[in-house]
Amino acid sequence: MKKIRVVVMGSTGLVGQQFVRLLDGHPYFDLAALMASGRSAGRPYGQAVPWAVGGDIPEQAAQLEVLDTSLETVMSQAPDIAFSALPAGAAEGIEPALRERGVRVFSNAGCRRQDADVPVLIPEINPGHLELARWQQARYGGFIVTNSNCSTSGLALVLKPLEKFDFREVTVTTFQSISGAGRRGLASFDIAGNVIPWIKNEEEKMERESRKILGELTADGIRPASFPVSATCCRVPVREGHLMSVSVRFANGAGAPDVAEALAAFRGVPQGLGLPTAPEQPIIVRPEEDRPQPALDAWAGRPERARGMAVSVGRIREKGGAMSLVLLVHNTVRGAAGACILGAELAAAEKIFS
Repeated sequence: MKKIRVVVMGSTGLVGQQFVRLLDGHPYFDLAALMASGRSAGRPYGQAVPWAVGGDIPEQAAQLEVLDTSLETVMSQAPDIAFSALPAGAAEGIEPALRERGVRVFSNAGCRRQDADVPVLIPEINPGHLELARWQQARYGGFIVTNSNCSTSGLALVLKPLEKFDFREVTVTTFQSISGAGRRGLASFDIAGNVIPWIKNEEEKMERESRKILGELTADGIRPASFPVSATCCRVPVREGHLMSVSVRFANGAGAPDVAEALAAFRGVPQGLGLPTAPEQPIIVRPEEDRPQPALDAWAGRPERARGMAVSVGRIREKGGAMSLVLLVHNTVRGAAGACILGAELAAAEKIFS
């Protein structure tokens, strides 16, 4: 395969750094340019970025000059794909403009997730929703594909293999790491030794996006799934990894062994295609009484390129007429950059770029 030319917008933040890390030596994609704010533009990436995602900055990326995030600058690099780690306000204008100029945008921003023609893609769950990208491409020349909110990515992935048990309702409480707020998103005085039982817009995103992801593609777009989702979202003083307590009521009385078996056996299209960033086992069921834990399980997933892409599940038990479980998702990998890259790999394998 001829390598696909890509750029990363918002490359100096935590999610942008994960894009850079995951694109190093990628078999499909050639990292051509890195964009960031004017504060970083004009300097080599290795000097401009406060690297915080582990290991060393990839050598090729370290030597690239950081460019400003303007439409003209991005287009001057002639990208086939723009990976976007931009905040929603910055993404709002530039992503549709790139789409209209024939660029394929895979975005971590939330501003387009509810557009009727934009898929919220989790490749193991709703690969058929990529058809919306074909619709956009016919209309605009390019397209926008988003990933989900970082917590929704773990919740939806776990719910997918349980659909056959017929949901009545889903209740989730999240314990979300500080990296979900960005490297400088929370003052240490506010979060150290503390739990904040509210995250702006997070509950609404989880309730809305999970139903779209698990919805049905129709001639008019996505028909959301009908089951209700109720979310409570908390910020906790953990560096990375979002932990969730989930309670699901089924119509047909599935038991804990049935749920555990369905989760452990689940595989999706990316696993069948052997996509580079796809974990061999997307859901790992932990039998221990005290797992999953962010410190032990945030980086679950094999092979090496897929570290952080598996969701860990434990404490599967029947409780009060509902099925309860605890899950853990790496918020900046499976919940952000890794999901976008896996989506782009799927699009390449499905020849949507042709």
